[in-house]
Amino acid sequence: MDEHTVMLNMLAQGLRPIERGVEWFEALPAENQFEVLRDLCGHCMQARATEQDGPESVRRAGLRPTYTPAVLIMRGQLNVQLAKIINLPQDERVKAFRLLVALLGVADERRRKRFCADGCGHAWHQLAGGTCSGAATA
Repeated sequence: MDEHTVMLNMLAQGLRPIERGVEWFEALPAENQFEVLRDLCGHCMQARATEQDGPESVRRAGLRPTYTPAVLIMRGQLNVQLAKIINLPQDERVKAFRLLVALLGVADERRRKRFCADGCGHAWHQLAGGTCSGAATA
């Protein structure tokens, strides 16, 4: 796994505080921020995020439901909305980052319980140094 993937998964699993992740994200150049958001969307889809994950993701991200990324995630057609979220203007990127990290956390937590409860070989589930029994989830 590359450095960004490790950081994103550690944030989603609650192994690093989101504030530290936001600082890291804000320090990236604009083009790298876009790449991180794009990668986050890919991770969310790989973790089988669903439209029903929207409300919990907004809550975990600490966003107001009226913020643009929160409104978009609640509209349905998740893949369409994710494309819109990663293409939001620069001043919406931190909100988008927080939301997508939370979405990854929600989806991955469910995936761990459903598919990885008895162990797995996913490298991102081994970041806490344990098994993927779900003990390190957010």
